[in-house]
Amino acid sequence: MRIHIETASWSEHELLDSGKGLKLERFGPNLVIRSEPKAWWRPALPDSEWKKAVGTFTTEGRDAAWQFSRTPLREWKMKRGPLVFEARFTENSKHLGVFPEQAPHWDTILAKGPLLKAPDGGKPRLLNLFGYTGAATLTAAQAGFAVTHVDASKPAVAWGRRNQELSGMTNLPIRWVLEDALKYVRREKTRGSFYEAILLDPPSFGRGPNGEVWKCEERIGELMDACREILSERAGLLLLTLYSLEASSIMAGNIMAQAARGLGGQIAIGELALRHTHGDRLLPLSLFARWEK
Repeated sequence: MRIHIETASWSEHELLDSGKGLKLERFGPNLVIRSEPKAWWRPALPDSEWKKAVGTFTTEGRDAAWQFSRTPLREWKMKRGPLVFEARFTENSKHLGVFPEQAPHWDTILAKGPLLKAPDGGKPRLLNLFGYTGAATLTAAQAGFAVTHVDASKPAVAWGRRNQELSGMTNLPIRWVLEDALKYVRREKTRGSFYEAILLDPPSFGRGPNGEVWKCEERIGELMDACREILSERAGLLLLTLYSLEASSIMAGNIMAQAARGLGGQIAIGELALRHTHGDRLLPLSLFARWEK
């Protein structure tokens, strides 16, 4: 089954326009322009609207940086329900710490938490691989999961901890782990650790804390198979998100079907997209495959 999912309405974010490889968005109080390789069409809004942006990040590579039209608010808070995420401009990345198009995944996690239990009857356990700044991790903790958050970036893990503090959730069971995802999953199998839910949000390319090279097309099948081996007998969610331009939701579904063979349940595939504030145009941003039971 193929489905398309849009983000739920969120007062903290708007996609105002996109086109010519760019997107114009509002993150909290800041209007920003960022590169977007999937925006092949022409912008719908006039240049005067785009010129209202406080910051522009249009290039990638070693020399990429933000260009500001005026002094911006460098850090600010974005709220979603009881959760608080700190957004910020960083020197060499267009990412601001929050991915609004992931909201449907957050809603899935919120719905799933009350339905799952560990085999011993305790809190269901969720493993968040490539967890970045922790939006899904905090959502899972909010939903009642005992969460293990894994990311290879020390600044990202620190940012996630900061979001946990801002959200007033330091008393909830979250383990923050700085590690290569595949190495961690293999060690969990050796330790006999199992999870009722696993999230994977891998980049197309990346490096681990010790220089390990990650290429999604080369390693994702191996990682998914390893994740299958640490799903518990009460598991109910395995969720994969992909960003490669060469990939398709059918490809994601095939990878998921291979990992979930024999588990029963259902697999859904599709795209995460943002709807423009003006008009019905959708901006596709990532692909997903989701197994549920």
